[in-house]
Amino acid sequence: MQIVPFALLMMSGSLFALEPQSSYELLSDELKEMQDDDFANPGMMTVDRGRELFQKPGFNGKSCASCHGDDGEKLDPEQIAAYPKYDSQRGPVTLQSQINRCYADRQEEFPMLYDADELIALETFVRHRARGEKVNVDISGPMRKHYEAGKEIFHTRIGQRDMACVHCHQMYVGQRLRGQILNQAQINGFPIYRITDGSIMSLHEKFIGCYGTLRAMPYEPGSQEYIDLEVYMSARGNGLPIETPGVRH
Repeated sequence: MQIVPFALLMMSGSLFALEPQSSYELLSDELKEMQDDDFANPGMMTVDRGRELFQKPGFNGKSCASCHGDDGEKLDPEQIAAYPKYDSQRGPVTLQSQINRCYADRQEEFPMLYDADELIALETFVRHRARGEKVNVDISGPMRKHYEAGKEIFHTRIGQRDMACVHCHQMYVGQRLRGQILNQAQINGFPIYRITDGSIMSLHEKFIGCYGTLRAMPYEPGSQEYIDLEVYMSARGNGLPIETPGVRH
């Protein structure tokens, strides 16, 4: 599978996309040091919580660790970095939904709601296992229509502010808004720890927050719309290293 740099993908109209840049590059030195230091990064508490859940037996006595090793050492970082993936039965599958599927099928448990605290913790732990691996989402074949659907959402004006994601995160990248520098909204650090909230934040929770900022009615976590948006935004950042758990304002 070949990584397709976002710079080679043309957005609507005559404008070309930017070279992908992690939001990490725009952090203060203090926040960079916090993210880089596992003892200082507050998101590592969620990684530890995810590890506990990873090792916890389910209804049938099996755990994630039964297949993937106590510390997830049998997980393949390249495979983790390839999510979302296309499944012929389920369509695009996010890493969180795949973890939930394994939880239900392999441990004979009831599946959890999308973005349940336990699922976010498990996702954070698993993504952390692939830290440093380059994002490599395949948008060929039937996955392409989901990429295009996500791209349309990214470029569609919504809410009372009549703005789209593309305005802040592509057209005006590098400019300041309320004291913050607008970034590309790359998602290679998710789930992230938000300093302002004092908690870990999932990607779909971030989508909901952005919709609120634009005074638009959000979709539900795990909705097809947000999954398509995740497909687009993941492929948009192909080639960036996974940073989970990222630290952001």
